[in-house]
Amino acid sequence: MKKTVEMFKLVFFIAIPIISFYSCSSDDDDDELGNWVDRSVFDGTPRSSVAGFVIDNIGYMGTGYDGDDYLNSFWAYNIDGDYWSQKADFPGVERNAAVGFQIDGKGYIGTGYDGVDELGDFYSYDPSTNSWTQIASLPDGITRRSAVAFGANGYGYFGTGYDGENDMKDFWKYDPSTDTWTELEGFGGNKRRSATTFTIDGIVYFGTGISNGIYLEDFWAFDPSTETWTKKLDLDEEDDYNVERSNAVGFELNGYGYIACGEQNGATNTVWEYDPSTDTWEEKTSYEGSTRQDAIAFSNSSRAFIGMGRTGTLYLDDLDEFFPFEEYDDED
Repeated sequence: MKKTVEMFKLVFFIAIPIISFYSCSSDDDDDELGNWVDRSVFDGTPRSSVAGFVIDNIGYMGTGYDGDDYLNSFWAYNIDGDYWSQKADFPGVERNAAVGFQIDGKGYIGTGYDGVDELGDFYSYDPSTNSWTQIASLPDGITRRSAVAFGANGYGYFGTGYDGENDMKDFWKYDPSTDTWTELEGFGGNKRRSATTFTIDGIVYFGTGISNGIYLEDFWAFDPSTETWTKKLDLDEEDDYNVERSNAVGFELNGYGYIACGEQNGATNTVWEYDPSTDTWEEKTSYEGSTRQDAIAFSNSSRAFIGMGRTGTLYLDDLDEFFPFEEYDDED
């Protein structure tokens, strides 16, 4: 069932300072699998609405908002070594609500919001030289924040979000060989902002988000080989599903998709697992740290992490690793 909520509020507004520290130790978690293990706390300023990507077992993230300032610092998390290191600053204007994706060993960050305007510029990051290069902006003066983006088959894809006046549903394809953007057709879903994606076996799954004060329940699969969309079962197909939300994170781990945390009339820490073979969802143990929205997720397909984000006006800097098929242990 759709849920009506208050309209989206920009993150620089002063929110009611509700600070919640929900753990996963409730009786409801006894029947759910999933364990969370503390990892290295972020070395930089706590922040939310960052953009990032994963390359060669390194999770990269940058930009964001810390409650006072929009940011352009850029960091790397070493998955194998469990440590952070600061990299060359993102060269564009400070911002949050940007997108990030990777193509063939290079990362890309662009669009977002600088506290005044929505943005349409993009930059490429080369980890081998720790350097940035500005690439083509979105065409026709298009600007956006709270969109989604992903890399697939040597191309980048970008769509939805908020352009300063309206929620959007357009999708665009970036070709790094020609440094050009081309508009795609065929997405039949709703307009939205603050949605999420994950990729399983080359298929990109897309859903959640909010528009017109409604959490959206439609869920889609995008096949990059044909650039076609297929509608999947709605996120509220079963009465006990509670997947709909905005400002969540999505990631893939060992062939399953996950949507975690986000905003549901306030920050949440619930986690849902998607099985592409049955097009069904199962609830897992909730995220162990504070409830949060606007977090970041890193996954290299065999290990996955969630961190940063905010709950109310509290900005976070912790990081936890997820083990979806282990029993919950509150001692680690």
